[in-house]
Amino acid sequence: MDFVRQDELPTDSGLTSQIASTLPTLTELQRRELECVEFFDSPELGHLPTSRRREALRELHRTGTYTHTAEELLVGAKLAWRNHARCVGRAHWRTLKLIDARDAVTASALAEACWEHLRLSTNGGALQSVVTVGPLPREDGQEYRILSPQLIRYAGYRQPDGTILGDPWHVDLTAQVTAMGWKGAGTAFDVLPVLISVPDEPLQYFDVPTDLVLEVEIEHPEYSWFADLGLKWHAVPAVSDMNLDIGGIVYPCTPFSGWYVSTEVGARNFSDTDRYNMLPTIGAMMELDMSHDRTLWKDRALVELNRAVIHSYRKAGVIMVDHHTVAKQFIDHIAREDKAGRKCPTDWSWVNPPMSSSLTPTFHRLYDEPDLDIRPNFVTKKKKGTDQGRCPFHN
Repeated sequence: MDFVRQDELPTDSGLTSQIASTLPTLTELQRRELECVEFFDSPELGHLPTSRRREALRELHRTGTYTHTAEELLVGAKLAWRNHARCVGRAHWRTLKLIDARDAVTASALAEACWEHLRLSTNGGALQSVVTVGPLPREDGQEYRILSPQLIRYAGYRQPDGTILGDPWHVDLTAQVTAMGWKGAGTAFDVLPVLISVPDEPLQYFDVPTDLVLEVEIEHPEYSWFADLGLKWHAVPAVSDMNLDIGGIVYPCTPFSGWYVSTEVGARNFSDTDRYNMLPTIGAMMELDMSHDRTLWKDRALVELNRAVIHSYRKAGVIMVDHHTVAKQFIDHIAREDKAGRKCPTDWSWVNPPMSSSLTPTFHRLYDEPDLDIRPNFVTKKKKGTDQGRCPFHN
């Protein structure tokens, strides 16, 4: 007898995940069966015949898996984005586009799927939100994975004096691909290759085609010296190391991209002391009093750096949203979700920007608690109830 009977399960959205979280004795398969039922009960799939849900559930119970249609895959990815508690860009969840790469079972085929993702998402600067879904794990459990954290990342080179040239976050990845034979130009903005792991093949890296890497050179609308700093950043933030969990099925290879919030580039990537750490240089160029933190030289330099980032992306015709605008969009999204009768689980610390937080409407309110068991979702761990990871839309 099947564990799940269709006429015994509630159909309220989110209820089956709540049931699963209160029943620790459920087997993994039983949890996945509950997620399958909940997924097919989604209003977005309400037009499907009930026989489709029964068919998927029977196949899952019998074999441990089932095959989503392309429509189900796209709906599941959209819902995963909508459910992700750490993403402030969820207002655009309905616009997501899908590249179905489930048949890309070689490293080279997966690389080509990644390049197609960059073509579609870049769109000449009019960025589009895109998810690419690669193959499911094989029956023996071996997975198809992109090991790079994003499709486009900059190398970090450790210098003899201990300093880092480039992005310190990626020193280890740079050393790994260098040991495999890759050789960068040795600049602060060398695009790393994409590292791909598939069954029955050695670990391989693939250089990102240069024509697919749209970059923005950073200049300031008033300070002419700013361009001489040589700063630039890529247009597309394509997170590539998260799992996509839909209806009891986990896809381990799912690059996902949207567009940047300006503070992610200006207030984090360029400003964090463990990233490019540009504030001291900018403060000195602005001739600020840097004798003590109380002079607020860091704050003043940070504002001008973020002004430069926003100005440069707009001048280049590349979509980017500022932190004030995205906060308003998110509050509007919550209102729409409330009107639709849905909760909006939210991690307060992730939807508020790293600068001027108190000036945004997201700062001055409480939210529905993050639900680590809600599915569909983008997750970084296989076990339920663990960290959902970073926002899949921005990084």
